Amino acid sequence: MSQPPAPAPTPAPAPGDELPNVVDALRAVRARWRETHRRGGDGRDLPSRELLAAMVQSLSGALFPMRLGPPTLRPEDEDFYVGHTLGAAMVTLREQIAHELRHDARQRGDAEPAPGVAEALASRFLHMLPRVRELLDSDVLAAYQGDPAARSVDEVLLCYPGVRALISHRLAHELYRLGLPLIARVVAELAHADTGIDIHPGATIGAGCFIDHGTGVVIGETAVLGECVRIYQNVTLGAKSFPTDGDGHPLKGQPRHPVVEDEVVIYAGATVLGRITLGRGSVIGGNVWLTRSVPPGSVVTQADMQSHTG
Repeated sequence: MSQPPAPAPTPAPAPGDELPNVVDALRAVRARWRETHRRGGDGRDLPSRELLAAMVQSLSGALFPMRLGPPTLRPEDEDFYVGHTLGAAMVTLREQIAHELRHDARQRGDAEPAPGVAEALASRFLHMLPRVRELLDSDVLAAYQGDPAARSVDEVLLCYPGVRALISHRLAHELYRLGLPLIARVVAELAHADTGIDIHPGATIGAGCFIDHGTGVVIGETAVLGECVRIYQNVTLGAKSFPTDGDGHPLKGQPRHPVVEDEVVIYAGATVLGRITLGRGSVIGGNVWLTRSVPPGSVVTQADMQSHTG
């Protein structure tokens, strides 16, 4: 006896038939989010990752025109290139600052900032650039002198991810100091994605920093590094715990990361947690887990830590 024919499958709806419902549902989700977080509905009020990435690239070229600038640049055109590039970068920065300031005002329910505030902040940032270049020169020199494999300072600047991360950090830190934490964080996270080195823009880093290899390095917001500090890959300068308010929410901006004094070396894989101090000239060995301060000139190894905890 023959089997009855199987029922024909119900045809799936064409993608175009479902799109209006999905679009409506997404609109409803966006509306709830914007209402909860006081987001305006009259246009974008957040800085642009894409524009900030282009700005950082331009600023890198303006800081090091004959090495990170355009390959066709001639020495006699150097000043013209720097001036033109900085002018364009400051136009971008003013626009992005205005976005952040408007966003912050809306978050707080305040009136929008007065015209001219963004321009004033951009001008202050512009005047910080010579000092940024001086700090970066010290970083490049520290990397060249600290790595026997480096053949020239030009090789260090062109090739080393630690130097690329420090270029972004030096710029991001100045933006952070100007009260622009969102733009600063975007700049920092762009460098993090590019190099694998995660430096919060709030971290204070002295001259002559050398981050060797660098992948997996984490430096927290309130960390303070002195001069001529050397850090190897997979080092964490993190927080041991987070102070909280009466409702159990973490308190923002509290000092919770290490203080690393001048000429400290921290080898690969070391984890240093809490508001502790690594004294001047100390050496922290590889894979050490450290949650206590050490005096100047200390040498801390895994064997020392096992003896200390045992």
